[in-house]
Amino acid sequence: MAIPTSRTKENATITIDRELCSGCGKCVTVCKDFNFLIENHKAVISHSPLFGCIGCGHCMAICPTSAIAISGREISKDELFDLPSPESAAGYGQLFALLQRRRSIREFLDRAVEPEIIEKIVEAARTSPMGLPPSDVNLLILDSKEKTRRFAVDFCSYLSHNKWFVSNCFLTLMKPFWGKANDELFKGFVKPLFDTYIHNMEEGINLVNYDAPLALYFYGSPYTDPADPIVAATTAMYAAESLGLGSCMLGGIHPLIQNGKMARKFRVDHGIRYPSREGLFVVIGYPAVKYQKGIRRSFASTTVMK
Repeated sequence: MAIPTSRTKENATITIDRELCSGCGKCVTVCKDFNFLIENHKAVISHSPLFGCIGCGHCMAICPTSAIAISGREISKDELFDLPSPESAAGYGQLFALLQRRRSIREFLDRAVEPEIIEKIVEAARTSPMGLPPSDVNLLILDSKEKTRRFAVDFCSYLSHNKWFVSNCFLTLMKPFWGKANDELFKGFVKPLFDTYIHNMEEGINLVNYDAPLALYFYGSPYTDPADPIVAATTAMYAAESLGLGSCMLGGIHPLIQNGKMARKFRVDHGIRYPSREGLFVVIGYPAVKYQKGIRRSFASTTVMK
């Protein structure tokens, strides 16, 4: 049975050109669905795969003689490209410098992000690894500060009609059901966030997405691995940094537009196709501020198993 996604519910099809196949067995090594066997010094398709071809493309990408073709699940041989040389890739020092230089930017110049720069960011984000192919990540692009402002105004209006969600009565009622941590989170973060967003927007101040010239919303579908939108958003953020832009992840929008009839209407009005377990906005633009120092960060814990 094929693994379903919102884009396809069928397995991909594997074709092997026996004339080209050298019998090296590399496809057998990399296919974790056990789709291949070596018989009589040639690769053949197994009759007992784990799920059936999910279209990851590993076998095509590793075959030294181009004997394997995959079609279906949004993949084909036409999607193959030659890997950049190792010499052209960033080394650890360059990568670490990029990571260290990044800080969350919420202050942007009044300058649009050029369409070709937006496409570079999106192209980089498309390279993100995923739980299962084809990617079920969806992307909403707000490519001007007028669009991000309009989204923020609508979002604050939506919040104003849902203030019961953070009322003292509702939070008291829900405390026994969702526990201490969620109670603390709602009282200490979500409730003040509602008030801050709404009050400041009434004063003409946009603290939802800071009137950024570009906002990218990565979200999934009911089938998506919940990590996938977050990974894609992170890739986009670092791509923006590499292009001289500033960025900031916004976690306060996504959870509040997932449940209920009003949330569904809000999503429809803004072209958001699905509710999603996880999702993330990234605002991007040319920085209006310049930081002089970085701040070393840490994990909550690091344990090396014995």
